[in-house]
Amino acid sequence: MPRLTLSIAFACIITIASVSFADKAKKNDGWISLFDGKTLNGWKASENKDSCSVEDGKLKIGGGPRSHLFYVGKVNGGKFKNFEFKCQVMTKPKANSGIYFHTEYQETGWPSKGYECQVNNTHRDRRKTASLYAIKDVLDTPPAKDNEWFDYHIKVKGKTITISINGKKITEYTEPADGSGNKSNFKGRKLSEGTFAFQAHDPGSVVYYREVYVKPLK
Repeated sequence: MPRLTLSIAFACIITIASVSFADKAKKNDGWISLFDGKTLNGWKASENKDSCSVEDGKLKIGGGPRSHLFYVGKVNGGKFKNFEFKCQVMTKPKANSGIYFHTEYQETGWPSKGYECQVNNTHRDRRKTASLYAIKDVLDTPPAKDNEWFDYHIKVKGKTITISINGKKITEYTEPADGSGNKSNFKGRKLSEGTFAFQAHDPGSVVYYREVYVKPLK
């Protein structure tokens, strides 16, 4: 075989190997899907269950009375302590929603356990997207826009909570060991362990979620 042909062949082998290794790394980087894009398998809606549905491969949260969609699937036994969570979000105008963590299923009311990461770009509530609701708030100026998909990333490690939007860190909060950081009326907002939930806030709020993944951490 001519030297040039050999070089090309070798380069092709290296390229194929690199792609294979990249694909393998992507599959084994620890991220686990929580939403199959077709059904609500692994999820359970509270109270007004019709406020949570699947539409064109996306979770549609809102458009009806208050509800919360809790993850009740088998991944990590349905309980998460240290983790990274990511999804893509699209808010419709004047929508309000939230992503809860360290929570647990309850049939009615606002979840009494866990933290809420706010999803709100143009709703009248001053606490905007990336707020750690009522604990460390982003007031008035949201880091994302309505009608555009944006990346929402939550990391909990030890006592520190980090919220990033589109790859940019927006909020970081370290919970004091004595719990003195919670000055809100939400007494259940403290780090423990639990599941995730999406909030359907009110009939006028519609938010879409897709590409929902978690990476459990030690």
